[in-house]
Amino acid sequence: MIVASILLILVAVVLLVAGLADGSSILLVVSIAASLLAAVALVVGARQAAAARAAAERTPSEAHRGGGSAYRQPDGFLLPGQQAPPPIDHGGTGWRQPPGLPVAGVEPVADDGPAPPAVSPAEAARLARMDREVWVVDGHSDYHLAGCSRLLGEPEPLPVAEAIDLGFTPCIPCAPVAALLAEEGQIASGGAGA
Repeated sequence: MIVASILLILVAVVLLVAGLADGSSILLVVSIAASLLAAVALVVGARQAAAARAAAERTPSEAHRGGGSAYRQPDGFLLPGQQAPPPIDHGGTGWRQPPGLPVAGVEPVADDGPAPPAVSPAEAARLARMDREVWVVDGHSDYHLAGCSRLLGEPEPLPVAEAIDLGFTPCIPCAPVAALLAEEGQIASGGAGA
């Protein structure tokens, strides 16, 4: 396609020169049409080259499986089956896997329990102002309070605002949203019970 684009550009230049020399508006219009066709051929050729380059970057195991998507990490490793790039690092010390994306070597846990309660925009705004941490585990979609019975694996602390931004949902048994907001209410009212 790129060769066709170059040929069309040459034809357009010849027609332009002939049209200007002869004073023929028909040759000038055909020259413009040839230029437009050259641009289309160039775009198609560039897309084909990009697709070929992307296919060449796939790992042999992916080609054998017949496709699949993979995300190339900055260090060059490919994570098979990864459907989206990793989240933006909010200044933490480690890389956190957002919910819903597979973690290499970790099988996802099926959760047939009730759907987690939705965090209202007002609650999310109040939680975002808090300087409290919740606990998350890579590959699991919920965040917990310390000591929650469902906190399995290798938990790591995460600011509650960041957990919400990354799409984690509150754990149903330990109810971190209610606990954190109740704690905030006690602090705001002068530490009742302190």
